Amino acid sequence: MSQPEIEEQEEPLDPAMERIRRKMVLLQLVSGGIMFVCFMAVLAAVVYKVSQSPDEAPAAASGGFAVPADQPLAATAALPAGFTVESTSLSGSQILFYGSLGTERKAFVFDLSVGRIVADVTVGAAP
Repeated sequence: MSQPEIEEQEEPLDPAMERIRRKMVLLQLVSGGIMFVCFMAVLAAVVYKVSQSPDEAPAAASGGFAVPADQPLAATAALPAGFTVESTSLSGSQILFYGSLGTERKAFVFDLSVGRIVADVTVGAAP
């Protein structure tokens, strides 16, 4: 026995429900369009960031002081003649040379970012 095909026919909606259905379909289309545009914008941003290549070798930055990544930094600290270095200390881009010049105790601060002595301190007892 074959069963007769029963087609389900939907009853027509009343006009108020039909308007609501059309509004919901329109809202769904608008939301889908906005989501598609946002997805394409994010995809374009990712492709843009990946395709950008740096023009020069990156520098290792340390507190505003940049050292070239492909070569060491070369600098000369011109300390006065006769200065005897007793100790050194490094802080960021500054090197402290502590020692004596004749009978005076001195401290010189050499700044690598400017390439010169930035402070000449005489260490002694307060008068």
